[in-house]
Amino acid sequence: MKRIIYLAILLLAIQLHAQTNTVITGKIIDAASKEALQGVTITDKQHIAITNASGSFSLTSNSNTIVVSMAGYLPQTITLKQRGNVIISLQQAVNLLDQVVVSANKTAQKRSEAPVAITTINKQTIDDTKANRIDHLLNKVSGVFDVNLGNEQHEMSIRQPLTTKSLFLYLEDGIPIRTTGVYNHNALLEMNTTAAKSIEVIKGPSSSLYGAEAIGGAVNVLTQAPPSVANGLFSTRINNNGYKRIDAQAGNTFGKLGILVSGYYANRINGPVEQTNFHKTAFTVRGDYTINEKTKLTNTLTYVDYYSDMGGGSLDSAHFANKNYSTLYTFNYRITTALRIKSQLSHVWNSNSESQITVAYRNNSVKQNPSYYVTNNFSNPLLANGQVNNSSFNSYMLIAQHAQKMNWLQSKLIVGVSTDISPSTYVANDIKIQRNAAGKYASFNTTDSVLSNYKTGISNVASYVNYDAFLAKGLKLIAALRYDFYHYNFQNYLTPSASSGAPSTITNFSRATPKIGLTYNHKSIGFYGNYSEGYVPPQVGELFNIVKVPYLQPQTFFNYEMGGWLSLVQNTLYLDYSLYLLNGTNEIISVRQTDGSYQNQNSGQTRHKGIEYGITYRPNDEWMIRFSGTNATHTFVQDIEKGIDYSGNEIAGAPKFIANGEIMYKPIWVKGLRLGAEWQHLSNYFLDNANTGKYAGFDVFNIRTGYSIKHFEVWVNALNAFNKYYSVLASKSSYGYTYNLGDPREITLGVSVKFGK
Repeated sequence: MKRIIYLAILLLAIQLHAQTNTVITGKIIDAASKEALQGVTITDKQHIAITNASGSFSLTSNSNTIVVSMAGYLPQTITLKQRGNVIISLQQAVNLLDQVVVSANKTAQKRSEAPVAITTINKQTIDDTKANRIDHLLNKVSGVFDVNLGNEQHEMSIRQPLTTKSLFLYLEDGIPIRTTGVYNHNALLEMNTTAAKSIEVIKGPSSSLYGAEAIGGAVNVLTQAPPSVANGLFSTRINNNGYKRIDAQAGNTFGKLGILVSGYYANRINGPVEQTNFHKTAFTVRGDYTINEKTKLTNTLTYVDYYSDMGGGSLDSAHFANKNYSTLYTFNYRITTALRIKSQLSHVWNSNSESQITVAYRNNSVKQNPSYYVTNNFSNPLLANGQVNNSSFNSYMLIAQHAQKMNWLQSKLIVGVSTDISPSTYVANDIKIQRNAAGKYASFNTTDSVLSNYKTGISNVASYVNYDAFLAKGLKLIAALRYDFYHYNFQNYLTPSASSGAPSTITNFSRATPKIGLTYNHKSIGFYGNYSEGYVPPQVGELFNIVKVPYLQPQTFFNYEMGGWLSLVQNTLYLDYSLYLLNGTNEIISVRQTDGSYQNQNSGQTRHKGIEYGITYRPNDEWMIRFSGTNATHTFVQDIEKGIDYSGNEIAGAPKFIANGEIMYKPIWVKGLRLGAEWQHLSNYFLDNANTGKYAGFDVFNIRTGYSIKHFEVWVNALNAFNKYYSVLASKSSYGYTYNLGDPREITLGVSVKFGK
């Protein structure tokens, strides 16, 4: 009998020991992108495990219930049906205070700890919007209006008027897509939105981390990482205005290697305006290799091939009033090719220390036969002159960064250095244009006459430091400083003249840009304040496209800002706001000289002040109501340009009120259905710096619907649903009024299929 009792006790002990040492294994992935999530906490309230770089975890537990949590995601309590190869999807946090951002200090941090106005457009918003262009996404952000100039061409307004000036920085995974000195206001057409996981918009100067041109704001497109499981999609769309597009994405992880390929092809033929056909191919390949649990290699390649007709771009007042969309230009074009390759090695030394080193290569070319260079031959009405030109650059970049956490004041130090060597070239050739009897510019011949031919060796060496510390409970200090040195080596291969440019020369610029800010958080309420500076070195064209090299210094901007956020009604109502004063000095303007000529000088001063605010209400899983707005004024403090004094005037193209509101309904009684309505408002603004005329602005309404069942989805977007006739951009000059036509009613039908787990 004793032997039986001993045997039973032994068997029970073995069973208990086996239960105690049962191992739960699996992966944690993002529900939208399917990419692996590192740093997720898994616990059974007695034992804890953390996911590694591949999203994998191993938890020793005898419980069938675990809690999974991570900053920026909704926590989940899960009852397991199996204990091996468990795959758990986490949804991103609905409460915007819980969001995690990476652009504010180049590392992941909570939104509520960043003393800046920053907004994230997440994967769910990107998927629901089904945007044909990136402005359909960016214009949802308070204080942002991305002006559509047709076929993804654009100019921007973030804490600035609607402008083509080099006051905005566009980044891909934290790296500028173009080099300083050759800014292009159309740069966002070089992005591949199909590859985007999210888009972060920083408003206000960010030069302390990112360098030049981050004045009004910075737009950082974050590419999606390879999915942890086999996954992909294929979609196609078409609309009534001649637009067609195909998107495709596929990826998987094979052991330590993850691959994701994303891309789209779009074109427009016979659109509403004559001579505006275009096509674009964009694809991104990303490969992530997990060397070990602490070391990871990330490689990204993006290629964009873009072509667009340029039929004059805008309409004169007569054409706009009579809804006449014909053009005299029949052959003008813009061709852009962009190649970006990046390889980043990241290593986690321990829980407090992480380093990364990045090498990158950029190859960019913009070829044009622009209509704005066409001039008539007054001696022969059947002839005209113009030019074809090519502006291109190569870049070789090295960036190293280290982040160190310290116990003292829970502080964190980020230090980095970077080198950017970017030789650029510009070549322009004269063309002879033939006109027909109707006055159209019908054809052209390229001549041997070279108008411009120069090379500029642009190099930038920079270092930066960012420090943050908790001074008290809820109170955090953030300080940053960056130093940049720029070297322009200009070589003119032609004899200097008004058309060929300045004589060969070497010009250097340097600038230290600080930033300091505070955040305070108490429960669901927070405040922040910051002071920051930004700068813009002269563009190559401002320095060298004239007979004599002018003495120019970087334009400098001083920003004073405060704001806050709060979450109310059990975290269903979220409000954020920011007030700013941005003073610009040394702005480059064309100043009339005593001999009657004009020369670029640092003589302009401007003032930009406003309030930005966003309200989001999510009473339940079905409804989302959002409103984004900004009230601002943009004025000249000092500006005497070409002999005309604009001091005290409002800057042209500066609406005082911009708003975007949206309602989204996803009924639980029809799973997979979504219904959305959006309102875009732009108030009136002056058409010229003399403030002699105004454009009334516009209101446009968009409707978006979609229905998904299993792996399939069909959607219909009705943009400008009430067919408002308006100009997205209007201006006045000595040649008269010009209007860029806003899109007429545009109904897009799309279908997609997702495959994989």
